[in-house]
Amino acid sequence: MRSVTRTTPLGAPAAVVWERAGTLEGVNAELRPILRMTAPRDMRGATLADLEPGVPAGRSWILLGGFLPVDYDDLCLAEIEPPRRFLERSTMLSMSSWQHERVVEPLSEGTCTITDTLTFELRGPLRRLPGVEALSQRIVTMLFRHRHRRLAATHGPAAAG
Repeated sequence: MRSVTRTTPLGAPAAVVWERAGTLEGVNAELRPILRMTAPRDMRGATLADLEPGVPAGRSWILLGGFLPVDYDDLCLAEIEPPRRFLERSTMLSMSSWQHERVVEPLSEGTCTITDTLTFELRGPLRRLPGVEALSQRIVTMLFRHRHRRLAATHGPAAAG
């Protein structure tokens, strides 16, 4: 298992950050222009609040540049504590295990921190390729660094206190 954690202070209230992050539009705003995710057929227009923990939500395709399918995510929300935390436990084409925990914590009035923790394991055949595990760690780290930069661009950085 590999793990990546990223925390960023944001200049917006936790409730605003949570609301945006709980939509496919918000997720795709974080991923652009590198990736885009599709919505499972039954989840089009839904938010995190519409998902039932433990019940698979369906397959979301991951599109490089917004067009080229490079992976899929069989989405399953394991836990949700609105407006603070969710835990996704899914499988992917490339990953036998993908766990994404997001925590949004208020800081001071009008600011918050967002923390993403990713824990993942490549599928067996991929793990046997030399260097692929380290490469996957770098890719996930880079992707979530990008997502957090996009979050800070959307919500503004938290002012130094």
